[in-house]
Amino acid sequence: MPAVLPPAKVLVTGASGFVGAWVAKVLLDRGFTVIGTVRSDPRGEYLKTLFQQYETRFSYVIVPDVGKNGAFDEAVVGIDAVAHVASPVSMSAGDPQEIIGPAVNGTMSILESVKAHGTSVQRIVITSSRASVLNDKPQAGWPTFDETDWNDVSPREVELKGKDAEPMHKYRASKVLAERAAWDFVEKNKENITFDLVTVLPSFVFGPIIHEVNSLAPLNFSIQLFHDYTTHHDPPTPAGKLTGPPMDMVDVRDTALIHALALEKPEAGGERFIASAGV
Repeated sequence: MPAVLPPAKVLVTGASGFVGAWVAKVLLDRGFTVIGTVRSDPRGEYLKTLFQQYETRFSYVIVPDVGKNGAFDEAVVGIDAVAHVASPVSMSAGDPQEIIGPAVNGTMSILESVKAHGTSVQRIVITSSRASVLNDKPQAGWPTFDETDWNDVSPREVELKGKDAEPMHKYRASKVLAERAAWDFVEKNKENITFDLVTVLPSFVFGPIIHEVNSLAPLNFSIQLFHDYTTHHDPPTPAGKLTGPPMDMVDVRDTALIHALALEKPEAGGERFIASAGV
């Protein structure tokens, strides 16, 4: 597929979230026109104020439930590309389907809508996770993964243990199953679609917050983790928890830039990109 370049129109799902807001900002900074999806008018109006310097190049549409069939049918009309960032992150799901269902359904919803109504869409970039590549392949020393790896451990754990699976496996299963569903969709429909697919796989995402946060609830998982580790607790957080184990991480601004470059580079089509600065 050819490059998608400014001032092309890009639909950014989940634009009111931590990563989504930054993806929208970086695209606007690079000259794109951005339409963000949000769940309510107040969230959209916050973004309009945040991005007022870009004037008419930012607007929003309300999509209350991204997993609903046909949720994006109207939003994708006249769009040149999609950055599908919206996806649930939860470590408190009891039934694994509480998180797997919305992740997979949201991904399939945007793909089906683009196939049916997004006739001008040339590329879809989906925010997956480095959770999609982690597996138990035998390795000596510190494990190394790349874009050819797939996590087959977490889906298996969830299938075997169900509600008793570890919370992290439930989350990782949601990411890998949603990403696999996207690639399977593109392969199955390759003769009938006019767009290609790119997936971005960030590690733990940290960095400055620009989305609306008026309580702890809107914090994404990694920022919540940072908050919990660095605020006072009684009893104090054990020193061992603060110093280890090491985790791989990435700046949210770099993550957003990778989404933009995934649109601008023709050769990115059909590829997966891990976004990580290391440990």
